[in-house]
Amino acid sequence: MTGYQKKYLPLLLGIAIALGIALGSQLNYSNNAGFLSTSNAKKEKLNRLIDYIDYEYVDDVNTDSIVDVTVNSILENLDPHSVYIPPADMQRISDNMKGDFVGIGVSFFTEKDTIVVINAIKDGPSDKAGVLGGDRIVSADGVNLTGKNITNDSLMGSLKGKINTTVAIHIKRPGKKELIALKVTRDIVPIISIDASYMLTENLGYVKINRFAESTPQEFQNALKILKNQGATQIALDLRDNPGGYISAAEEVADEFLDEDKLILFTKNKTGKIDNSYATDAGMFEDAPVYVLVNENSASASEIVAGAIQDNDQGTIIGRRTFGKGLVQREMALGDGSAVRLTIARYYTPTGRSIQRPYDDGNEAYYEEYLNRYKNGEMLSQDSIHVDDSLRFITPGGKEVYGGGGIIPDIFVPREANYEKESINYALRSGFMSRYVFDKLERDRSYYNSLSLADFKRDYEISDADLNDFVSYAARREIKISLKEYKEELRESIKAVIAQQLFGTTLYEKMINKNDAMIQKVISISTKKQ
Repeated sequence: MTGYQKKYLPLLLGIAIALGIALGSQLNYSNNAGFLSTSNAKKEKLNRLIDYIDYEYVDDVNTDSIVDVTVNSILENLDPHSVYIPPADMQRISDNMKGDFVGIGVSFFTEKDTIVVINAIKDGPSDKAGVLGGDRIVSADGVNLTGKNITNDSLMGSLKGKINTTVAIHIKRPGKKELIALKVTRDIVPIISIDASYMLTENLGYVKINRFAESTPQEFQNALKILKNQGATQIALDLRDNPGGYISAAEEVADEFLDEDKLILFTKNKTGKIDNSYATDAGMFEDAPVYVLVNENSASASEIVAGAIQDNDQGTIIGRRTFGKGLVQREMALGDGSAVRLTIARYYTPTGRSIQRPYDDGNEAYYEEYLNRYKNGEMLSQDSIHVDDSLRFITPGGKEVYGGGGIIPDIFVPREANYEKESINYALRSGFMSRYVFDKLERDRSYYNSLSLADFKRDYEISDADLNDFVSYAARREIKISLKEYKEELRESIKAVIAQQLFGTTLYEKMINKNDAMIQKVISISTKKQ
């Protein structure tokens, strides 16, 4: 990895997790604005100022933008997780947290001002209509969808719609001279929150959750049933890079492993009112060992699950210290299609600890503290994690746990210390390798679209020429990758991303997990407990 990459990789990851947490805040309360006063002097002051600017200011000013800036400035002075959601983002964020939307069911890149399909969701509307990876969607219901002025919002507006309505699309398929006309019936398209679910060993099941949406508990229960039927007596729950989501979803996931009436968490608001959340008798793996995988980007609802498992001595937390977000937000509509997610309580793990990091010095210092973990050696050694003895708690089983800044794992697994190997991981996480693979598939779409899963697993190989091509591709973007030491890891990574784009996320996770240090640690521990 170049000096440039070494310097800015932690910053890029910090920005990514900050955005992820902002969009994945914990929403567990109904919106009740009945207490708002219409005669509040402070509100009148702001309203009057906006009116003066509207009617008296010498130049024309977009006061909507002024209001947005004002709202953001106010929230920035509260805490790092109270955020403003402008109208343009509301539908996308709502869909993401709801777990589905009505549309045609494709994932895509925008290539040279044109929609290019990565893949059609299996058994979704486009898949049923015959849309293939590599197809260019050039129009919908006669509306042109190409050109520099086309935005993602306008694309979504053309392809989304009411359920059971039909959209007529024209596609340009590689190798075909004429446009292909297809009719696609819009349907509910799930936004899956479980990336993979499969057996790691004869007894150990694995589930990876990418966020906590409304649909997550049902997805999780379905996955657990299948794993149990396949012989799972232990579960590895992968919450790495999961920025959080709904508190209620996290509670239901934790409930699958906790005995009835075990405390999952409690919240406390500004008046001191406490609300407790307890496990029910509905868990499928209450008596089974569970291993929760976390890292520095596991936040919010992910930390609720990890904290509940750890504080009840129910399982083992493996990985690195989590992000450290212990605040609860409520989404409140602002009347113009926008909303604010305002912090209205703190949550505490069953032992009574708050895992929220301090933010008294402002948002910049708050995220700088997160980035300092990369500098102070914490990613490589558990001994570098600073703990406050005044925030020490004891679990019922006698284990020491600490508050004040994330969940500290029971078993520490360091990040990859070698920058060459980490550059491969960066390429996987950032989507950089995904774009390279997409371009590679585009060069021979007819072949890749005809490739069966069985043939791919058995025969498909990444050649040395492919490796050299990717290294050159990376070098043009100032990412240095050595083929001397990590040739096979790079080969597996590229093949895994090809599998993802052709066959979905489960095969991708299976392939990249083969050499994953945390997965290997879980397998080692679970084998000893059999």
